[in-house]
Amino acid sequence: MIQNATTSQYANGAIPVDKTAFAAFGMREVNTETFDAAIAAAGDALVCVFFWGVDCFNCEMAKKAMLAQPAAVRELGLSWLHANVYVHPQLGQRFGLHGIPVFMFFHRGKKLGRATGWHGHAQFAAAVANARNKLAGKPLI
Repeated sequence: MIQNATTSQYANGAIPVDKTAFAAFGMREVNTETFDAAIAAAGDALVCVFFWGVDCFNCEMAKKAMLAQPAAVRELGLSWLHANVYVHPQLGQRFGLHGIPVFMFFHRGKKLGRATGWHGHAQFAAAVANARNKLAGKPLI
């Protein structure tokens, strides 16, 4: 049984979702209606939105890789949100997503960058650094 799956998900035929990573990193779920308010509520924090979908193999691999090194992920100092773009396809359309997982970085409503897929912690950390550099007006790495 997948962790954090409820029995009602099995009863109605829905695919269970492992929400362990969402809980471990304090990722709040957003949808089309709550997205902008959640970004605004983060204040001055750098926000990372994890766009994922149910039964997405690469999304599950990303979550597992993040959970394999939680301290390193937490050290990046991100405020986390997550959105299931299969349930909320308007978000995928809004941000021009052609595949998932995608991690997008925002600060005070402005999109600063993205990481498409999970290609290891080092590449993810570099994408975070580039978002911070863009915010600070520094050259990208």
